[in-house]
Amino acid sequence: MSAEPMPARGDDGGLDERSMHVLEFEAGAWQHPGPKADAIREEFGISAARYYRILGELIDSPAALRHDPMLVKRLQRMREARAVARARRSLLIGRPLD
Repeated sequence: MSAEPMPARGDDGGLDERSMHVLEFEAGAWQHPGPKADAIREEFGISAARYYRILGELIDSPAALRHDPMLVKRLQRMREARAVARARRSLLIGRPLD
């Protein structure tokens, strides 16, 4: 199993083309008809799981935050909300029934 590379930086210290493409896609993903996983495979030629690993690393990068702060902050909030929901579910699952 190989590790995913960190988001690449362009020559000017900003984002490379792939990183910018991922952010642009994510900003407009709701506009794509059909399942998002299919659109990811068609657009990038990678699995949805790999795309989300790349996106997760990307939204943690200062370069992405400088590139599109509103989008990156929104994606970070959404990720945090999903983590909180997962934690709540795991607490409820482990709780004995009354």
